[in-house]
Amino acid sequence: MNIASLVVRAKPEHFALLEELYRGIPGVEVHGRCEQTGHMVVTVEDGEGYATTDSILAVSMAEHALSVTLAYEYTDEGLELQEA
Repeated sequence: MNIASLVVRAKPEHFALLEELYRGIPGVEVHGRCEQTGHMVVTVEDGEGYATTDSILAVSMAEHALSVTLAYEYTDEGLELQEA
């Protein structure tokens, strides 16, 4: 499992368009937005047939996304190799 949390900076007048675009990207979900600061909180989760890295790239390359910051990332890959 791979999960990432992103903060997207955009002009508030483009929030609706960005949310619509993000709905079409696999594993992407918009959780909140602040029109006063121009920030959106987005999560990306991997799934069958796509990787979080591809979805993160699609979020950051979306038209009207001014910047994207990776706020949190989690993976459980390789955990079975760790000793207690």
